[in-house]
Amino acid sequence: MQSKASTVAEYLDSLPDDRRAGIEAMRRAVREHLDPGFEEGMQYGMVGYYVPHQLYPAGYHCDPRQPLPFGGIASQKNHLTIYFMHLYMFPDELKWFEKEYAKTGKKLDMGKSCIRFKKLEDIPLELLGRTVQRISVDRYIRLYEQVVGPKKKESKATRSKTLVTKKTPTAKKKVTKTVATNKTATKKTATKKTATKKTATKKATTRKATKATKKKSK
Repeated sequence: MQSKASTVAEYLDSLPDDRRAGIEAMRRAVREHLDPGFEEGMQYGMVGYYVPHQLYPAGYHCDPRQPLPFGGIASQKNHLTIYFMHLYMFPDELKWFEKEYAKTGKKLDMGKSCIRFKKLEDIPLELLGRTVQRISVDRYIRLYEQVVGPKKKESKATRSKTLVTKKTPTAKKKVTKTVATNKTATKKTATKKTATKKTATKKATTRKATKATKKKSK
């Protein structure tokens, strides 16, 4: 459920008291441990944390106009939700988080990059703080480019390789077909010439026989 609020303060003011308490608690846990290179602001209709364009001009690969997102906090229809992009992109970070979450004794309700909570008491605030603290801006950008960058290059190389592979056999096939056609045509021409030669020989023999018969008659 995306908000149309243009500022974080406006977003918080729009929430009912119970939801605001949970969102503010998660926000404090994040801000206390967040690398100062990240910025907070409204992004995708929620309280967002991202790498500003000043630090990473390329922006988010899905939409370069957007700064590279790192996380977000939102009040959804049935849940309080926190998003961590790095848990979705980096398997090692996800394994660490799941292991640490199990130690809290709380039940993990998680999507690809979001963790959902029914109420404030369900939120392991200390763990959220440690999760944020593990990722600096520089490390996040480096890991992000390792995931996104190579995939683009690899995809391009694969496409070129596929095109070359597809074109080569076709060219060979055409050449082979042309050679085969030429051979067939030559063979047919030779056969035709032989047949013509035989016909001419037969006619000549017939004429000679006719002349010989006429002489005998005389």
